[in-house]
Amino acid sequence: MKPVDTDGLRLPIKIDSTSNGEYEPIPISRANAAANNLALEQATLNARRTAQTRRQFLVSSCGAATTLLAMNEVNALANKTGGFFAVSPDSALDRFAAAEQIDGDEFIFDVQGHYVNPNGDWLSQLPESARPYASMEKASCEAAAGDDARAYLNCLSADEFIKDIFLDSDTDIMVLSFVPSTRETEPVTIEDADNTRRIVSELQGSKRLMIHGRVNPNQEGDLEAMDELAANWDISAFKTYTQFGPGGVGFFLHDAPGIAMIERAQRLGVRNICVHKGLPFGPRSYEHSQCSDVGIVAKMFPDMNFLIYHSGFVANVAEQPFAEGEGRDGIDTLIQSLIDNEVSTNSNVYAELGSTWRFLMRDPDNAAHALGKLFRYVGEDNVIWGTDSIWYGSPQDQIQAFRTFQISQEFRERYGYPEITSTLRRKVFGLNAAVPYGITEEEIRTYTSTDSLARHKENYRNDPQPHYLTFGPKNRREFLNFLKWS
Repeated sequence: MKPVDTDGLRLPIKIDSTSNGEYEPIPISRANAAANNLALEQATLNARRTAQTRRQFLVSSCGAATTLLAMNEVNALANKTGGFFAVSPDSALDRFAAAEQIDGDEFIFDVQGHYVNPNGDWLSQLPESARPYASMEKASCEAAAGDDARAYLNCLSADEFIKDIFLDSDTDIMVLSFVPSTRETEPVTIEDADNTRRIVSELQGSKRLMIHGRVNPNQEGDLEAMDELAANWDISAFKTYTQFGPGGVGFFLHDAPGIAMIERAQRLGVRNICVHKGLPFGPRSYEHSQCSDVGIVAKMFPDMNFLIYHSGFVANVAEQPFAEGEGRDGIDTLIQSLIDNEVSTNSNVYAELGSTWRFLMRDPDNAAHALGKLFRYVGEDNVIWGTDSIWYGSPQDQIQAFRTFQISQEFRERYGYPEITSTLRRKVFGLNAAVPYGITEEEIRTYTSTDSLARHKENYRNDPQPHYLTFGPKNRREFLNFLKWS
């Protein structure tokens, strides 16, 4: 799987066709390709101006600023006026100006992370044509950037997960989630997740890594397994995929299996139900990937939290201003469901941005409409941060892009979208998710300043070694092979 690469040079803001494996990769636009090329050219020039190697320059905040400025320039030429990255031209060369705009001290709580066990039993369940060669000696992630599947799997391991998330990004807390699968084919089991959590805990990051419990209530045994997950594994939520099920047939949350799952979670005292919505797996059971059922159960169970992972976003649907009753796909299905069921803003439905924001970074109009609608209709207190990494490598570029993105005044005035203030950014980055996940302000201060993981990160930043790779499938061939993993 080859990243954007020119003579070994990779951009710190990674705009490419990589998917998380749940949707078919979509090629980048001509504007995206032009922005990447311009950023590479400008990075080479700015490195010379600052007497640095290109690698040194791109690892710096000025490198990220240069990339975002190139995106702004090309987007403006393409008449994309909905939003922009609020980065000043001097930040491309002035490290203090760049740090002020690109760096930050927000509490960042990423509610969707993934990795795989490169030596797990799940490999034996795969067809030979889809089986990566995990028995090889661990190879570097640089080698895995090629077509060598034997090395590739090691770069999705727990070790790389910890480095990419906790050292190469500003992330403070991550929730380790699961992919749609049967229990026999889980690339990460609950035991694997707990072991990784223990590794992080041994770094004195006791609550830095939280975990979900995977449940697909339309699969035999999953409902009953909820009891053991809640009793023995200290899960923070149940995670489900309504489009997934036996024979490719999914379910609605208000169907019998969905209601049984919610009622069981309620009895077990687990108040968070995380639901994959949007990013449809394909035409089969497509309707179950949409959000019409979300408002129904949110109204039925006001004491439960429904965290809508991906916010109903569909990668090949252009987001527009919300139009009630128009029946548009994508995020509008979530908003319409809330309106139809009289679920108020900032209540018990949360819109999560994993993969969604990563895709929105490509197009400022799409980004402005998607974020603006979520803030307006789901609520500024209920949009939560997620990145779906490490499929996309370290999430630092997603953090830097969101840290600087602004909805244009034109779109704010025309569509009633809010300005993305520093207060709103802090809410999205972590404070909003802290509420359903039960993180206190005292714990937040501990995670961001005093535990040994924070000190370890500070030492690492003296000589950072980010790779700027992405690991998910990048074309149809890789995507179809990836699907065999489940």
